[in-house]
Amino acid sequence: MSNTARPTKDRLILAAATLFRTRGYHGVGLADVLADAKAPKGSLYHHFPNGKSDLAIAAATWASDEMLRLIAASFDGAETFEAGATTLCFKLAKLFDKTGWDTCPIAATLFEGPDSTEMRDHASHIYEGWIAEVLDHAGRLGLTESDAKTKAEHLFVLIQGGWMLARARRSSDVLRTLTSQL
Repeated sequence: MSNTARPTKDRLILAAATLFRTRGYHGVGLADVLADAKAPKGSLYHHFPNGKSDLAIAAATWASDEMLRLIAASFDGAETFEAGATTLCFKLAKLFDKTGWDTCPIAATLFEGPDSTEMRDHASHIYEGWIAEVLDHAGRLGLTESDAKTKAEHLFVLIQGGWMLARARRSSDVLRTLTSQL
């Protein structure tokens, strides 16, 4: 589906998610989002009454949903936790290489935006959702509840740090080697 065939709200969210990820919250103006989404000016406040902050939360939610799908696809069919985690890291490396998804879209959107309880709470909710998704797969793959929680949180920390180091080194190889540290 071409971007202009999508509903205006979806175009605004996708444009914001990409722009916030690549430029950070403060590096993006509403005019940038409207131009990238090819959306009329009035549509932004129609869909997002509180403007940029509402749009940031919607963009972070969209990015999180993509990450949750990536986690599920990586662990579905995996025979071990390590196999699923390795697949996830390789998929993230591929995203880094092909799409420029070289930083955590949640951090770039919600932590670089205004310091508000709503944004921090939403980031916490999103990150806890990612950990819970990995935790569910870890349990399904036979890890004890304690080991599953430890490994799910450790994988999250590795991925977050790995994104930053891969970006600094301009190499997705960092992401491919993360599971050796589990």
